[in-house]
Amino acid sequence: MFNLSPAIIFIGVIVLFVFSTIKILQEYQRGVIFLLGRFWKVKGPGLIIVIPGIQKMVRVDLRVIVMDVPTQDVISRDNVSVKVNAVLYFRIIDPEKAIIQVEDWVMATSQLAQTTLRSVLGQHELDDMLAERQKLNVDIQAILDRSTAAWGIKVSLDESMIRAIAAQAEAERARRAKIIHAEGEFQASQKLAKAAGVLGNQPQALQLRYLQTLTEISTEKNTNTIVFPLPIDLITPLTKRSGGSAGSSSSDSGEGS
Repeated sequence: MFNLSPAIIFIGVIVLFVFSTIKILQEYQRGVIFLLGRFWKVKGPGLIIVIPGIQKMVRVDLRVIVMDVPTQDVISRDNVSVKVNAVLYFRIIDPEKAIIQVEDWVMATSQLAQTTLRSVLGQHELDDMLAERQKLNVDIQAILDRSTAAWGIKVSLDESMIRAIAAQAEAERARRAKIIHAEGEFQASQKLAKAAGVLGNQPQALQLRYLQTLTEISTEKNTNTIVFPLPIDLITPLTKRSGGSAGSSSSDSGEGS
């Protein structure tokens, strides 16, 4: 074994102590210093001194963090399901609050963003998501700012999230419009089929409808000449009656002579 003199041991201890007290923080880092368990100050960047056993340092990264918010199923006020994707940009602006006020500030910000999206969008109807996209963004941003300010965090929403909402809402609105139009056409076809059945079984009703149409046209277009075809079914009785009258007249003439 090596025999080390007390002086060498003492020097070694001093060197280890000095190296353990020296901390180097990058430009984008800050150190939250606690003195005997109580917050003392925020230091950095550069070289700082932390006394072991008395002081403790927690490193904080000030760079912007980009986070994909998981797809959220949002039910609008008019009961339409909309899937929302969002991208969050957030960073620490107050290292003291970020360390002291919240345990896991990344997870807390993510969960807050998800609940805020569902809450704000659920208060609007589908059409409002199209017409008031900027207002939606402002409302969501305001709620996030109020909550995250106490954590020393600044959150920004990606505008593409609002565009994604708008695109899906537009598609959903077009789908609903087509369904409503198809239902209207179906109901109209049922009514027309019933009307055609009634008119087919009642020739007199068809003739009355024909005469009513002529009356309406003559009232609206009284200054123009309208050529309107006469249906055979309408003039056949008149033709038969005229033929019958002529035949009876000839017979009467013959008998007289």
